[in-house]
Amino acid sequence: MTTIESNQSNRKYMATGAAIIAVAVAAYGLGRIYPPLGPTEGTIAPADRYVSSQVGDGDVTLGDTSIPKLMQTDAFEVMSKNPNFRTLASHPGFAALAANSQAMSAIAANPNAFTGLAKSPAAFLATLDAAKAVSAAAGTANAGQAQAFSAIVNHPSAFSALGDHPQAFAAIVNNPSAFAGYAKNPSAFSAAVRDPSAVAAMSNSANAFLALGRDASAMSAILRDASAFDSIAKSADAFSSLAKSPQALSLAVKSADAFNANRGQVSASLNGQVAAVMSQHANAFNSLAAQPQVLQAVASHPSAFAGLANHPQALAAILNNPSAFAAYGKSPSAFSAALRDPSAVAAMSSSANAFQALGRDVNAMALISRDASAFSSIAKSADAFRAAAASPQAMNALTNVSALNAVVKSADAFNALSSNANALASAARAAQAFNAASAAASLSARGQFNARAMQAMSSNPSAFAAMSAQPAAWAAIANNAQALQALSANANAFNALKSMSAFHALASNPSFAAAMGDARFAASLSNQ
Repeated sequence: MTTIESNQSNRKYMATGAAIIAVAVAAYGLGRIYPPLGPTEGTIAPADRYVSSQVGDGDVTLGDTSIPKLMQTDAFEVMSKNPNFRTLASHPGFAALAANSQAMSAIAANPNAFTGLAKSPAAFLATLDAAKAVSAAAGTANAGQAQAFSAIVNHPSAFSALGDHPQAFAAIVNNPSAFAGYAKNPSAFSAAVRDPSAVAAMSNSANAFLALGRDASAMSAILRDASAFDSIAKSADAFSSLAKSPQALSLAVKSADAFNANRGQVSASLNGQVAAVMSQHANAFNSLAAQPQVLQAVASHPSAFAGLANHPQALAAILNNPSAFAAYGKSPSAFSAALRDPSAVAAMSSSANAFQALGRDVNAMALISRDASAFSSIAKSADAFRAAAASPQAMNALTNVSALNAVVKSADAFNALSSNANALASAARAAQAFNAASAAASLSARGQFNARAMQAMSSNPSAFAAMSAQPAAWAAIANNAQALQALSANANAFNALKSMSAFHALASNPSFAAAMGDARFAASLSNQ
Protein backbone atom coordinates (compact mmCIF):
# COMPACT_ATOMS: atom_id res chain seq x y z
CA MET A 1 0.00 0.00 0.00
CA THR A 2 1.32 3.47 -0.81
CA THR A 3 2.25 5.80 2.06
CA ILE A 4 0.55 9.03 3.04
CA GLU A 5 3.42 10.98 1.55
CA SER A 6 2.98 9.17 -1.76
CA ASN A 7 -0.72 9.88 -1.68
CA GLN A 8 -0.07 13.59 -1.31
CA SER A 9 2.13 13.44 -4.41
CA ASN A 10 -0.44 11.42 -6.30
CA ARG A 11 -2.99 14.12 -5.78
CA LYS A 12 -1.06 16.13 -8.39
CA TYR A 13 -2.16 13.55 -10.92
CA MET A 14 -5.88 13.56 -10.32
CA ALA A 15 -6.47 13.11 -14.05
CA THR A 16 -5.22 9.55 -13.81
CA GLY A 17 -8.57 8.54 -12.36
CA ALA A 18 -10.77 8.15 -9.32
CA ALA A 19 -9.19 4.83 -8.37
CA ILE A 20 -5.95 6.46 -7.23
CA ILE A 21 -7.90 8.99 -5.14
CA ALA A 22 -9.71 6.12 -3.44
CA VAL A 23 -6.39 4.45 -2.61
CA ALA A 24 -5.07 7.69 -1.14
CA VAL A 25 -8.12 8.18 1.06
CA ALA A 26 -7.91 4.61 2.31
CA ALA A 27 -4.21 4.95 3.13
CA TYR A 28 -4.83 8.18 5.02
CA GLY A 29 -7.54 6.50 7.06
CA LEU A 30 -5.28 3.61 7.98
CA GLY A 31 -2.58 6.06 8.95
CA ARG A 32 -5.01 7.67 11.40
CA ILE A 33 -5.96 4.38 13.01
CA TYR A 34 -2.53 2.73 12.99
CA PRO A 35 0.11 5.41 13.63
CA PRO A 36 3.83 4.58 13.22
CA LEU A 37 5.07 2.36 16.01
CA GLY A 38 8.78 3.19 16.12
CA PRO A 39 10.43 4.85 19.13
CA THR A 40 10.46 8.63 19.34
CA GLU A 41 13.75 10.40 20.00
CA GLY A 42 14.21 11.22 23.68
CA THR A 43 11.42 8.94 24.93
CA ILE A 44 11.24 5.44 26.34
CA ALA A 45 10.51 2.84 23.70
CA PRO A 46 6.84 1.88 24.11
CA ALA A 47 5.55 -1.65 24.50
CA ASP A 48 3.30 -3.18 21.84
CA ARG A 49 0.20 -1.06 21.61
CA TYR A 50 -3.39 -2.04 22.12
CA VAL A 51 -5.24 -1.07 18.94
CA SER A 52 -8.94 -0.21 18.92
CA SER A 53 -10.97 -1.41 15.98
CA GLN A 54 -12.78 1.91 15.72
CA VAL A 55 -11.88 5.49 16.51
CA GLY A 56 -14.54 7.57 18.21
CA ASP A 57 -14.88 10.79 20.15
CA GLY A 58 -14.17 9.01 23.43
CA ASP A 59 -10.89 7.45 22.32
CA VAL A 60 -7.56 8.65 23.60
CA THR A 61 -5.58 10.97 21.38
CA LEU A 62 -3.02 9.59 18.93
CA GLY A 63 0.18 8.61 20.69
CA ASP A 64 -1.48 8.23 24.13
CA THR A 65 -0.91 4.58 24.92
CA SER A 66 -1.20 4.71 28.73
CA ILE A 67 -4.56 2.92 28.91
CA PRO A 68 -3.74 0.23 26.33
CA LYS A 69 -0.44 -0.41 28.13
CA LEU A 70 -2.27 -0.73 31.43
CA MET A 71 -4.65 -3.23 29.87
CA GLN A 72 -1.68 -5.31 28.70
CA THR A 73 -0.23 -5.77 32.19
CA ASP A 74 -0.46 -8.98 34.16
CA ALA A 75 -2.10 -6.98 36.94
CA PHE A 76 -5.01 -6.02 34.72
CA GLU A 77 -5.30 -9.56 33.38
CA VAL A 78 -5.62 -10.89 36.93
CA MET A 79 -7.94 -8.17 38.21
CA SER A 80 -10.27 -8.16 35.22
CA LYS A 81 -11.25 -11.73 36.12
CA ASN A 82 -11.58 -11.07 39.85
CA PRO A 83 -15.23 -10.81 40.99
CA ASN A 84 -14.38 -8.50 43.90
CA PHE A 85 -12.57 -6.09 41.62
CA ARG A 86 -15.40 -6.17 39.12
CA THR A 87 -17.83 -5.39 41.95
CA LEU A 88 -15.78 -2.33 42.86
CA ALA A 89 -15.39 -1.19 39.26
CA SER A 90 -19.14 -1.39 38.68
CA HIS A 91 -19.96 0.98 41.55
CA PRO A 92 -20.86 4.47 40.23
CA GLY A 93 -18.63 6.17 42.79
CA PHE A 94 -15.56 4.03 42.27
CA ALA A 95 -14.24 6.14 39.39
CA ALA A 96 -14.00 9.08 41.79
CA LEU A 97 -11.86 6.97 44.12
CA ALA A 98 -9.71 5.74 41.26
CA ALA A 99 -9.16 9.34 40.14
CA ASN A 100 -6.50 9.66 42.80
CA SER A 101 -3.87 6.94 42.75
CA GLN A 102 -2.22 8.11 45.97
CA ALA A 103 -5.41 7.75 47.99
CA MET A 104 -6.25 4.48 46.26
CA SER A 105 -2.86 3.08 47.27
CA ALA A 106 -3.55 3.83 50.93
CA ILE A 107 -7.07 2.37 50.73
CA ALA A 108 -5.80 -0.78 49.02
CA ALA A 109 -3.23 -1.29 51.74
CA ASN A 110 -5.50 -0.70 54.75
CA PRO A 111 -9.17 -0.58 53.76
CA ASN A 112 -10.51 -0.93 57.31
CA ALA A 113 -8.99 2.44 58.19
CA PHE A 114 -11.28 4.14 55.68
CA THR A 115 -14.38 2.07 54.95
CA GLY A 116 -15.96 2.68 58.36
CA LEU A 117 -14.87 6.30 58.51
CA ALA A 118 -16.43 6.96 55.10
CA LYS A 119 -19.87 6.26 56.56
CA SER A 120 -19.63 9.63 58.30
CA PRO A 121 -18.67 12.40 55.87
CA ALA A 122 -18.29 14.84 58.77
CA ALA A 123 -15.85 12.57 60.61
CA PHE A 124 -13.96 11.92 57.37
CA LEU A 125 -13.56 15.65 56.77
CA ALA A 126 -12.58 16.31 60.40
CA THR A 127 -9.85 13.66 60.16
CA LEU A 128 -8.59 15.20 56.93
CA ASP A 129 -8.53 18.69 58.49
CA ALA A 130 -6.46 17.36 61.39
CA ALA A 131 -4.11 15.59 58.98
CA LYS A 132 -3.60 18.76 56.95
CA ALA A 133 -2.39 20.52 60.08
CA VAL A 134 0.48 18.09 60.63
CA SER A 135 1.26 17.23 57.01
CA ALA A 136 4.36 19.35 56.50
CA ALA A 137 6.01 18.11 59.70
CA ALA A 138 5.02 14.44 59.33
CA GLY A 139 6.85 13.82 56.06
CA THR A 140 10.26 13.76 57.69
CA ALA A 141 11.63 13.60 61.21
CA ASN A 142 14.76 15.14 62.62
CA ALA A 143 17.41 12.87 64.05
CA GLY A 144 16.05 13.25 67.58
CA GLN A 145 12.50 12.30 66.60
CA ALA A 146 13.73 9.34 64.57
CA GLN A 147 15.80 8.21 67.53
CA ALA A 148 12.73 8.55 69.76
CA PHE A 149 10.73 6.29 67.46
CA SER A 150 13.58 3.80 67.47
CA ALA A 151 13.61 3.93 71.27
CA ILE A 152 9.88 3.19 71.56
CA VAL A 153 10.22 0.38 69.02
CA ASN A 154 13.09 -1.10 71.03
CA HIS A 155 11.28 -0.75 74.39
CA PRO A 156 7.57 -1.10 73.56
CA SER A 157 6.35 -2.54 76.86
CA ALA A 158 8.12 0.06 79.00
CA PHE A 159 6.82 2.97 76.91
CA SER A 160 3.33 1.52 76.82
CA ALA A 161 3.38 1.35 80.61
CA LEU A 162 4.67 4.91 80.93
CA GLY A 163 2.07 6.06 78.41
CA ASP A 164 -0.66 4.91 80.81
CA HIS A 165 0.78 7.32 83.39
CA PRO A 166 1.35 10.51 81.38
CA GLN A 167 1.99 12.80 84.33
CA ALA A 168 4.77 10.58 85.63
CA PHE A 169 6.14 10.21 82.12
CA ALA A 170 6.19 13.99 81.71
CA ALA A 171 8.16 14.34 84.94
CA ILE A 172 10.71 11.80 83.68
CA VAL A 173 11.07 13.50 80.32
CA ASN A 174 11.43 16.95 81.88
CA ASN A 175 14.34 15.79 84.03
CA PRO A 176 15.84 12.83 82.14
CA SER A 177 19.26 12.92 83.75
CA ALA A 178 17.67 12.37 87.18
CA PHE A 179 16.13 9.11 85.97
CA ALA A 180 18.89 7.81 83.67
CA GLY A 181 20.58 6.01 86.56
CA TYR A 182 17.55 3.75 87.00
CA ALA A 183 18.45 2.12 83.68
CA LYS A 184 21.12 0.12 85.50
CA ASN A 185 19.33 -0.06 88.84
CA PRO A 186 15.62 -0.79 88.32
CA SER A 187 15.14 -1.90 91.92
CA ALA A 188 16.06 1.65 92.99
CA PHE A 189 13.23 2.97 90.84
CA SER A 190 10.85 0.47 92.42
CA ALA A 191 11.86 1.69 95.87
CA ALA A 192 11.61 5.37 94.87
CA VAL A 193 8.00 5.17 93.65
CA ARG A 194 6.94 3.81 97.04
CA ASP A 195 7.86 7.17 98.59
CA PRO A 196 8.10 9.66 95.72
CA SER A 197 7.73 12.73 97.94
CA ALA A 198 11.20 11.97 99.30
CA VAL A 199 12.74 12.00 95.80
CA ALA A 200 13.41 15.47 94.40
CA ALA A 201 12.73 14.53 90.80
CA MET A 202 9.39 12.93 91.74
CA SER A 203 8.10 15.13 94.53
CA ASN A 204 6.21 17.60 92.33
CA SER A 205 4.26 14.69 90.81
CA ALA A 206 4.20 12.45 93.85
CA ASN A 207 0.61 11.25 93.40
CA ALA A 208 1.33 10.32 89.78
CA PHE A 209 4.36 8.24 90.79
CA LEU A 210 2.42 6.62 93.64
CA ALA A 211 -0.22 5.58 91.09
CA LEU A 212 2.48 4.20 88.82
CA GLY A 213 4.00 2.27 91.73
CA ARG A 214 0.63 0.67 92.52
CA ASP A 215 0.15 -0.43 88.88
CA ALA A 216 1.71 -3.89 89.09
CA SER A 217 1.50 -4.55 85.35
CA ALA A 218 3.13 -1.23 84.43
CA MET A 219 5.89 -1.66 87.00
CA SER A 220 6.62 -5.17 85.80
CA ALA A 221 7.02 -3.91 82.21
CA ILE A 222 9.30 -1.03 83.26
CA LEU A 223 11.49 -3.13 85.54
CA ARG A 224 11.92 -5.78 82.85
CA ASP A 225 13.19 -3.13 80.43
CA ALA A 226 14.60 -0.33 82.56
CA SER A 227 17.10 0.63 79.85
CA ALA A 228 14.21 2.67 78.43
CA PHE A 229 15.26 5.37 80.94
CA ASP A 230 18.59 5.69 79.16
CA SER A 231 16.83 5.95 75.79
CA ILE A 232 14.60 8.73 77.11
CA ALA A 233 17.66 10.66 78.27
CA LYS A 234 19.23 10.41 74.80
CA SER A 235 16.12 11.77 73.06
CA ALA A 236 14.68 14.00 75.76
CA ASP A 237 13.72 16.89 73.45
CA ALA A 238 11.77 14.61 71.12
CA PHE A 239 9.93 13.01 74.02
CA SER A 240 9.17 16.37 75.64
CA SER A 241 6.31 17.25 73.26
CA LEU A 242 4.88 13.73 73.38
CA ALA A 243 4.84 13.84 77.16
CA LYS A 244 2.57 16.91 77.05
CA SER A 245 -0.04 15.18 74.91
CA PRO A 246 -1.41 11.87 76.24
CA GLN A 247 -3.37 11.27 73.01
CA ALA A 248 -0.34 11.81 70.80
CA LEU A 249 1.82 9.68 73.09
CA SER A 250 -0.76 6.90 72.94
CA LEU A 251 -0.77 7.03 69.12
CA ALA A 252 3.05 7.06 69.07
CA VAL A 253 3.18 3.94 71.24
CA LYS A 254 0.53 2.23 69.08
CA SER A 255 2.57 3.09 66.00
CA ALA A 256 5.60 1.43 67.54
CA ASP A 257 3.49 -1.62 68.41
CA ALA A 258 2.32 -1.78 64.78
CA PHE A 259 5.91 -1.51 63.60
CA ASN A 260 6.98 -4.32 65.93
CA ALA A 261 4.14 -6.52 64.73
CA ASN A 262 6.04 -6.87 61.46
CA ARG A 263 9.47 -7.72 62.84
CA GLY A 264 9.13 -11.50 62.88
CA GLN A 265 12.34 -12.99 64.25
CA VAL A 266 14.41 -9.86 63.64
CA SER A 267 16.35 -8.58 66.65
CA ALA A 268 15.21 -5.44 68.45
CA SER A 269 18.47 -3.71 67.54
CA LEU A 270 18.04 -4.24 63.79
CA ASN A 271 14.36 -3.38 64.04
CA GLY A 272 15.25 -0.11 65.74
CA GLN A 273 17.67 0.80 62.95
CA VAL A 274 14.97 0.39 60.33
CA ALA A 275 12.51 2.36 62.46
CA ALA A 276 14.87 5.32 62.68
CA VAL A 277 15.56 5.36 58.93
CA MET A 278 11.89 5.03 58.01
CA SER A 279 10.89 7.79 60.40
CA GLN A 280 13.57 10.18 59.16
CA HIS A 281 12.51 9.59 55.53
CA ALA A 282 8.83 8.84 56.07
CA ASN A 283 7.51 10.40 52.86
CA ALA A 284 9.87 8.35 50.71
CA PHE A 285 9.07 5.06 52.41
CA ASN A 286 5.36 5.78 52.55
CA SER A 287 5.38 6.37 48.78
CA LEU A 288 7.20 3.09 48.16
CA ALA A 289 4.79 1.28 50.48
CA ALA A 290 2.10 1.82 47.83
CA GLN A 291 3.91 -0.94 45.93
CA PRO A 292 5.08 -3.41 48.61
CA GLN A 293 7.11 -5.43 46.10
CA VAL A 294 9.05 -2.31 45.11
CA LEU A 295 9.81 -1.50 48.74
CA GLN A 296 10.86 -5.12 49.27
CA ALA A 297 13.28 -4.93 46.34
CA VAL A 298 14.79 -1.70 47.65
CA ALA A 299 15.25 -3.26 51.08
CA SER A 300 16.87 -6.33 49.53
CA HIS A 301 19.09 -4.47 47.04
CA PRO A 302 19.80 -1.03 48.50
CA SER A 303 23.23 -0.64 46.86
CA ALA A 304 21.89 -1.07 43.32
CA PHE A 305 19.01 1.35 43.85
CA ALA A 306 21.34 3.88 45.48
CA GLY A 307 23.54 3.63 42.40
CA LEU A 308 20.60 4.27 40.07
CA ALA A 309 19.13 7.09 42.17
CA ASN A 310 21.17 9.85 40.52
CA HIS A 311 20.16 8.68 37.05
CA PRO A 312 16.38 8.97 36.92
CA GLN A 313 16.00 8.70 33.13
CA ALA A 314 18.01 5.49 32.98
CA LEU A 315 16.14 4.18 36.01
CA ALA A 316 12.78 4.93 34.36
CA ALA A 317 13.88 3.09 31.19
CA ILE A 318 14.81 0.04 33.27
CA LEU A 319 11.56 0.07 35.25
CA ASN A 320 9.43 0.43 32.13
CA ASN A 321 11.10 -2.53 30.40
CA PRO A 322 12.23 -4.88 33.18
CA SER A 323 12.51 -8.05 31.08
CA ALA A 324 15.06 -6.42 28.78
CA PHE A 325 17.40 -5.87 31.73
CA ALA A 326 16.75 -9.06 33.70
CA ALA A 327 19.74 -10.94 32.25
CA TYR A 328 22.12 -8.34 33.66
CA GLY A 329 21.24 -9.68 37.09
CA LYS A 330 23.63 -12.55 36.43
CA SER A 331 26.10 -10.63 34.30
CA PRO A 332 26.96 -7.15 35.60
CA SER A 333 29.93 -7.08 33.22
CA ALA A 334 27.50 -7.33 30.30
CA PHE A 335 25.64 -4.31 31.69
CA SER A 336 28.89 -2.36 31.89
CA ALA A 337 29.72 -3.33 28.32
CA ALA A 338 26.28 -2.30 27.06
CA LEU A 339 26.66 1.15 28.62
CA ARG A 340 29.73 1.81 26.49
CA ASP A 341 27.50 1.88 23.40
CA PRO A 342 23.87 2.16 24.59
CA SER A 343 22.61 3.35 21.19
CA ALA A 344 23.31 -0.18 19.93
CA VAL A 345 21.10 -1.75 22.63
CA ALA A 346 17.39 -1.62 21.82
CA ALA A 347 16.28 -1.20 25.44
CA MET A 348 18.73 1.68 25.98
CA SER A 349 18.82 3.44 22.62
CA SER A 350 16.00 5.90 23.26
CA SER A 351 17.75 7.04 26.47
CA ALA A 352 21.33 6.58 25.22
CA ASN A 353 22.70 9.77 26.77
CA ALA A 354 21.27 8.85 30.17
CA PHE A 355 22.83 5.40 30.06
CA GLN A 356 26.18 6.81 28.91
CA ALA A 357 26.12 9.17 31.90
CA LEU A 358 25.39 6.22 34.18
CA GLY A 359 28.29 4.28 32.67
CA ARG A 360 30.65 7.18 33.41
CA ASP A 361 29.54 7.36 37.06
CA VAL A 362 32.19 5.19 38.71
CA ASN A 363 30.56 5.18 42.16
CA ALA A 364 27.13 4.31 40.78
CA MET A 365 28.49 1.48 38.66
CA ALA A 366 30.38 0.04 41.62
CA LEU A 367 27.16 -0.02 43.68
CA ILE A 368 25.17 -1.61 40.85
CA SER A 369 27.83 -4.22 40.05
CA ARG A 370 27.97 -5.17 43.72
CA ASP A 371 24.23 -5.90 43.75
CA ALA A 372 23.28 -6.61 40.13
CA SER A 373 20.68 -9.18 41.14
CA ALA A 374 18.43 -6.17 41.62
CA PHE A 375 17.72 -6.40 37.87
CA SER A 376 16.23 -9.86 38.41
CA SER A 377 14.11 -8.62 41.30
CA ILE A 378 12.77 -5.77 39.19
CA ALA A 379 11.81 -8.20 36.44
CA LYS A 380 10.03 -10.51 38.91
CA SER A 381 7.78 -7.62 39.98
CA ALA A 382 7.48 -5.97 36.59
CA ASP A 383 3.94 -4.61 36.97
CA ALA A 384 4.72 -3.09 40.36
CA PHE A 385 7.81 -1.35 39.00
CA ARG A 386 5.99 -0.08 35.92
CA ALA A 387 3.36 1.40 38.22
CA ALA A 388 6.13 3.00 40.29
CA ALA A 389 7.69 4.45 37.15
CA ALA A 390 4.35 6.08 36.34
CA SER A 391 4.03 7.62 39.82
CA PRO A 392 5.86 10.90 40.50
CA GLN A 393 5.79 10.17 44.24
CA ALA A 394 7.35 6.74 43.82
CA MET A 395 9.99 8.05 41.41
CA ASN A 396 10.84 10.83 43.86
CA ALA A 397 11.36 8.15 46.49
CA LEU A 398 13.46 5.98 44.19
CA THR A 399 15.70 8.95 43.41
CA ASN A 400 15.94 10.13 47.02
CA VAL A 401 19.68 9.69 47.43
CA SER A 402 19.66 10.53 51.13
CA ALA A 403 17.01 7.94 51.96
CA LEU A 404 18.65 5.23 49.86
CA ASN A 405 22.08 5.90 51.33
CA ALA A 406 20.52 5.52 54.77
CA VAL A 407 19.21 2.12 53.72
CA VAL A 408 22.67 1.15 52.46
CA LYS A 409 24.16 2.05 55.85
CA SER A 410 21.60 -0.21 57.55
CA ALA A 411 21.60 -2.85 54.82
CA ASP A 412 21.72 -5.81 57.23
CA ALA A 413 18.73 -4.50 59.14
CA PHE A 414 16.65 -3.92 56.01
CA ASN A 415 17.63 -7.28 54.55
CA ALA A 416 16.50 -8.96 57.73
CA LEU A 417 13.04 -7.40 57.35
CA SER A 418 12.73 -7.80 53.59
CA SER A 419 11.29 -11.32 53.40
CA ASN A 420 7.68 -10.12 53.75
CA ALA A 421 6.74 -7.31 51.35
CA ASN A 422 3.41 -6.47 52.96
CA ALA A 423 4.89 -6.45 56.46
CA LEU A 424 7.64 -4.10 55.30
CA ALA A 425 5.03 -1.76 53.79
CA SER A 426 3.06 -1.86 57.05
CA ALA A 427 6.22 -0.90 58.94
CA ALA A 428 6.68 2.12 56.66
CA ARG A 429 3.11 3.23 57.36
CA ALA A 430 3.71 2.81 61.10
CA ALA A 431 6.72 5.14 60.88
CA GLN A 432 4.54 7.69 59.09
CA ALA A 433 1.94 7.34 61.85
CA PHE A 434 4.57 8.01 64.53
CA ASN A 435 5.72 11.15 62.73
CA ALA A 436 2.13 12.36 62.47
CA ALA A 437 1.61 11.81 66.22
CA SER A 438 4.88 13.54 67.03
CA ALA A 439 3.95 16.50 64.82
CA ALA A 440 0.51 16.72 66.45
CA ALA A 441 2.11 16.77 69.87
CA SER A 442 4.50 19.56 68.88
CA LEU A 443 1.69 21.65 67.39
CA SER A 444 -0.49 21.02 70.43
CA ALA A 445 2.27 22.24 72.74
CA ARG A 446 2.26 25.52 70.77
CA GLY A 447 -1.53 25.80 70.82
CA GLN A 448 -1.81 25.04 67.09
CA PHE A 449 -3.63 21.70 67.26
CA ASN A 450 -6.96 21.97 69.04
CA ALA A 451 -9.00 19.43 71.00
CA ARG A 452 -11.27 18.69 68.01
CA ALA A 453 -8.26 17.82 65.86
CA MET A 454 -6.76 15.72 68.64
CA GLN A 455 -10.04 13.81 68.97
CA ALA A 456 -10.17 13.17 65.22
CA MET A 457 -6.60 11.89 65.34
CA SER A 458 -7.30 9.62 68.31
CA SER A 459 -10.52 8.21 66.84
CA ASN A 460 -9.07 7.35 63.44
CA PRO A 461 -5.29 7.03 63.86
CA SER A 462 -4.53 4.98 60.74
CA ALA A 463 -6.61 7.19 58.44
CA PHE A 464 -5.12 10.28 60.07
CA ALA A 465 -1.58 9.06 59.42
CA ALA A 466 -2.31 8.13 55.79
CA MET A 467 -4.02 11.45 55.11
CA SER A 468 -1.14 13.38 56.66
CA ALA A 469 1.17 11.92 54.01
CA GLN A 470 -0.91 13.16 51.06
CA PRO A 471 -3.71 15.49 52.26
CA ALA A 472 -4.39 16.93 48.81
CA ALA A 473 -5.07 13.44 47.51
CA TRP A 474 -7.92 13.02 49.97
CA ALA A 475 -9.61 16.38 49.56
CA ALA A 476 -11.58 15.43 46.43
CA ILE A 477 -12.76 12.20 48.07
CA ALA A 478 -13.82 13.94 51.28
CA ASN A 479 -16.10 16.25 49.28
CA ASN A 480 -17.51 13.60 46.95
CA ALA A 481 -20.58 11.79 48.31
CA GLN A 482 -20.42 9.06 45.65
CA ALA A 483 -16.76 8.34 46.37
CA LEU A 484 -17.44 8.03 50.09
CA GLN A 485 -20.42 5.78 49.38
CA ALA A 486 -18.30 3.54 47.15
CA LEU A 487 -15.75 3.30 49.94
CA SER A 488 -18.20 2.56 52.75
CA ALA A 489 -20.33 0.12 50.74
CA ASN A 490 -17.50 -2.12 49.55
CA ALA A 491 -15.56 -3.02 52.68
CA ASN A 492 -15.71 -6.75 51.92
CA ALA A 493 -14.42 -6.34 48.39
CA PHE A 494 -11.57 -4.05 49.47
CA ASN A 495 -10.52 -6.44 52.22
CA ALA A 496 -10.60 -9.40 49.84
CA LEU A 497 -8.23 -7.55 47.50
CA LYS A 498 -5.82 -5.93 49.95
CA SER A 499 -3.29 -8.78 49.96
CA MET A 500 -3.16 -9.04 46.15
CA SER A 501 -0.10 -7.43 44.58
CA ALA A 502 -1.97 -7.11 41.27
CA PHE A 503 -4.57 -4.88 42.93
CA HIS A 504 -1.87 -2.68 44.46
CA ALA A 505 -0.13 -2.36 41.09
CA LEU A 506 -3.35 -1.41 39.33
CA ALA A 507 -4.73 0.90 42.03
CA SER A 508 -1.55 2.94 42.33
CA ASN A 509 -1.04 3.36 38.58
CA PRO A 510 -1.95 6.93 37.55
CA SER A 511 -3.37 5.57 34.27
CA PHE A 512 -6.00 3.64 36.22
CA ALA A 513 -8.07 6.80 36.73
CA ALA A 514 -8.26 7.47 32.99
CA ALA A 515 -8.98 3.81 32.31
CA MET A 516 -12.06 3.88 34.53
CA GLY A 517 -13.63 6.33 32.09
CA ASP A 518 -12.56 4.47 28.98
CA ALA A 519 -15.15 2.45 27.03
CA ARG A 520 -12.64 -0.26 26.10
CA PHE A 521 -11.67 -0.76 29.73
CA ALA A 522 -15.30 -1.08 30.79
CA ALA A 523 -16.05 -3.45 27.92
CA SER A 524 -13.14 -5.71 28.83
CA LEU A 525 -14.54 -6.06 32.36
CA SER A 526 -18.10 -6.74 31.27
CA ASN A 527 -16.96 -9.35 28.74
CA GLN A 528 -15.17 -11.53 31.30
